[in-house]
Amino acid sequence: MKSLTSIEYRSVSDLNRSIVDNLGRVPQGVDLIVGIPRSGLLAASLVALHLNLPLADLDGFLGGRTLGGGQKLQWSKAKSGPGCWSQALVLDDSVNTGAAMREVKERIAQSGIRVPAIYGCVYLNPAAGGEVDFHCETCRVPRIFEWNIMHDPILRAACVDIDGVLCRDPTEEENDDGPKYTEFISQVQPLIVPSVEMGHLVTCRLEKYRGPTEQWLARHGFQYGKLVMMDLPDKAARLSADNHADFKAAFYHQCNSCLFIESSLWQARTIVGRTGKSVFCAETREMLAPGVTSKSRRLALKIVPYLWRRIKSAAGQR
Repeated sequence: MKSLTSIEYRSVSDLNRSIVDNLGRVPQGVDLIVGIPRSGLLAASLVALHLNLPLADLDGFLGGRTLGGGQKLQWSKAKSGPGCWSQALVLDDSVNTGAAMREVKERIAQSGIRVPAIYGCVYLNPAAGGEVDFHCETCRVPRIFEWNIMHDPILRAACVDIDGVLCRDPTEEENDDGPKYTEFISQVQPLIVPSVEMGHLVTCRLEKYRGPTEQWLARHGFQYGKLVMMDLPDKAARLSADNHADFKAAFYHQCNSCLFIESSLWQARTIVGRTGKSVFCAETREMLAPGVTSKSRRLALKIVPYLWRRIKSAAGQR
């Protein structure tokens, strides 16, 4: 299993920063942003907002329609209809093999729409460079994005916490290790139901709650390989052991999973330290890797080249 230290991760904040840093490179003459569903709509919305340009999804573009622009979109830019647009930027969040972009190009060509279009993405796998005219940043595969991490095939090889990830945490009143807790487990609404199977569910819920937990998972359509629970008699014993993170880390360390999705930041940090493997923290939306967090790594990648250029420039002036 490939380590996540060698897998690229991008957050929504990273996405927005990449877009902002490259707004000046959007070709002149573009007066419509077209988002490729579904993730491309997130990127296209950000570009359209920053540039104050009208936005369309792909089907809307082919049908001559834009999405509502609101009061902040200048009336002069709120053009509607193929005859009003000078050039469209058709945008996806990422291009990997280029197959999806080729399908989009074919749909646009077959539609007969006469609006000139250029094709772009925020994150480009260099191997598919010929498929786009514009991109913000290269990002090699394998990679994970915050906005679709819970629907990424990597979940099939991941460990996933339950409370705080798949559903909210119980309140103090609900967490009575009795009827109120059983009701919580049975009735709590999911926060998210991943569209792919998860490898392992690893939770500090006690084994005695396996029945209602499995029933809740089945009722809401969660797919998973194994449910790992704490084998302790009651809540008091669990609090006395005080080894929530160690319990999760022990399983994560011995299995071949390459990612743990954990709700708590302090537990996530402990799991990384115990296992030397990556953890995505749902609380902070951050990828933590051994020795460095994703945020500090991304900052270093931006700062180090800048400092190096400054050093060389200063040396040349002496």
